[in-house]
This record gives sequence, C-alpha cells and structure tokens, in this order.
Amino acid sequence: MEEQKKEFMRKAIELSLIGSQEGIGQGPFGAVIVKDGRIVGEGHNNVIAYNDPTAHAEVVAIRDACKNLGTYELQDCEIYTSCEPCPMCLSAIYWAKIGKIYYGNTRDDAAEIGFDDAFLYQEIPLPLAERTIAIEPLAREEAQVAFVLWAKKENKID
Repeated sequence: MEEQKKEFMRKAIELSLIGSQEGIGQGPFGAVIVKDGRIVGEGHNNVIAYNDPTAHAEVVAIRDACKNLGTYELQDCEIYTSCEPCPMCLSAIYWAKIGKIYYGNTRDDAAEIGFDDAFLYQEIPLPLAERTIAIEPLAREEAQVAFVLWAKKENKID
C-alpha cells in the first residue's frame, strides 16, 4: 500500500516536471486524484498557458476527475500533489470533499522559488475593511431574491 502511494506521488511529481521543463506556459506543480487505487484525474499548472489564474495543478486535476467520474463530489478520493496546496487549491479540495491530501514540497519550498502565498494566509483572517483589495457590499436586497428562491426550491441538491 505504501509503495502504491509513492507511485501516485511520483506521477504527480512527473506532472510537475512538465512545468519545470517545458517552456513558460506552466509552473512546477502536478497533481493526481485517486479513487479505489486508480488515477481518475490529473493535472499540472497551466495558469499562463490557459490565461487562467485558477488553473493550478490541483484545480485542473479536480476538474478532470469530476469530468471523468461524472460527479461534482470526490469524497471517496485522495489527492497527491507535488506541493502543499495554496489556499485556493485547499479550498477547492474541501469543496470537492476529497478525503485525504498527500503532498511533496512544502509551501516554504514553493516560496523559496518565487511562489509565495503567505500573503493570502495573512489576508484571510483580516476584517474586510483591512484587506488589501477593497471589498464592499452592494445591492444586497436585489441579490437576496436568488437566495430566497433557492431556499423555497423543493427539487434542489443540498
């Protein structure tokens, strides 16, 4: 079992090497999603290639796994990622309900090569008024209409 876990991590690392070696379109990050002992999704960083700041390896792998499995929840899955997930990826992992995370490099290792997300960890607990990006409420009463309709909807998936 332990050797199989290492094989999954090696695949994530292999995917991370794509970004390390193949031009400017990727970053050095890779991830695989595993269910019942087999890879069901994989991804590597494609932020620049896709012009998509959310195209981190973990998010790409989650999207791939959900597409392949025909579901939006991955609760019976594990993720193997070449680096400790950033706050966005960690949130996506929680939203996908993935059961376990295995990672290679630490966030400190990533910071040493220019991928420093410490400022995000510092921003999140701040009161809204103290955050770097201005944030303010607007048109809440109008926005509430969709929430009221959702709350009354009988055929929704919670």
